[in-house]
Amino acid sequence: MYFPLFDPTMILLIPAMILAVWAQIKVKSTYAKFSQVATRSGLTGADVAKLILQDANIPLSNDPSRFPGGVACGLAAIPGELTDHYDPRTRMLNLSEDIYYGRSIAALGIAAHEVGHAIQHAQLYGPLALRNIIYPVCGLGSTLAFPLFFIGLIANFGVLMQVAILLFTLAVFFTVLTLPVEFNASRRALLALENGGYLTADELYGARKVLSAAAMTYIAAAAMAIMQLIRMLLIARSRD
Repeated sequence: MYFPLFDPTMILLIPAMILAVWAQIKVKSTYAKFSQVATRSGLTGADVAKLILQDANIPLSNDPSRFPGGVACGLAAIPGELTDHYDPRTRMLNLSEDIYYGRSIAALGIAAHEVGHAIQHAQLYGPLALRNIIYPVCGLGSTLAFPLFFIGLIANFGVLMQVAILLFTLAVFFTVLTLPVEFNASRRALLALENGGYLTADELYGARKVLSAAAMTYIAAAAMAIMQLIRMLLIARSRD
């Protein structure tokens, strides 16, 4: 018997690990570069978020729950670096302080991307709706899969290992489903920034670089999840 974290199948994870490290370096370096480049408009990330929401006919509210059908959105500044996210449960668009108050190309690009998620929510974009539905189950699966798999392995209990694989498969599906959601949000962001005239053509190039670098982190996460799943299947098969 071998410990499941240290075995020959670990080699499967090496390319994904390299990709993940490279993606993190890329996103940080790209963000650092374009966070130092001010836009000609002088708008902040919060300004652009409000304007794009307005262009999309999505009301801005301190209490989005008062609006039926998920058509409203809240906006808040939160601490941390690159902690920006849209929370579909509360319909809150949370921007890190550097993005909320920032006037850089990076700030406007990231703010617009997160607004893209709010627009997806308001327009019932299919992949986002499905991701929101399956999130509780997939989150549980991601948490329990490895402990259950390890217990099943050391106890030589194949059924438990199969349950763990099924749970992790759901988590992998969620990770892969995140890709079209993120890509679509970036496309919406760049289109909104261009159509609204919030960034010039050369500034749009920088925003695209920032969002493309961020997208690589999601691709790396999906690659890692898929390789982990393949590894689990190979370990389980070796026990038969």
